[in-house]
Amino acid sequence: MRSQGLHRVAAPALLAGLIVFAVGLALPAFSQDAPRLRGTSQPMENAAAPPVAKWVTDDVRKMRAYPEQPPVIPHSIEGYQLSVNTNRCLSCHKREYTQGSGAPMISVTHYMDRAGQMLADVSPRRYFCTMCHVPQSDADPLVTNTFRDMSELGARPAGSD
Repeated sequence: MRSQGLHRVAAPALLAGLIVFAVGLALPAFSQDAPRLRGTSQPMENAAAPPVAKWVTDDVRKMRAYPEQPPVIPHSIEGYQLSVNTNRCLSCHKREYTQGSGAPMISVTHYMDRAGQMLADVSPRRYFCTMCHVPQSDADPLVTNTFRDMSELGARPAGSD
């Protein structure tokens, strides 16, 4: 009777040991990709940091790259406070302040809840602007953009034939 209880404890421990052993055998195969992902420098080597990209602060609205893209921020937001209690972006872009500031009003979708019901104030899920909107910088793109608009592909408007 006592030996049956020992088997109940030993079997899971043995299984766990086999899993750890199998993972240990597989790790060298995964580590072969690590140098390619890290680059040529050694992990603990002191290397010069690349220069920080400069913010584009010309206040010129940029054309969007695709439909429904959130607009980029065409000015510096350095030092802007964006917290649960304060949102400096809304001091210019909120509906009631745009006439005095000259800033574009935030979209009406920012005043809707998840069910599409209009709210009196900005929706909490749209309150943190930098979740979607980013400042523009003069940094080189990390990946080349191969996007081509439908008009470049020869698409014609419906009913044009």
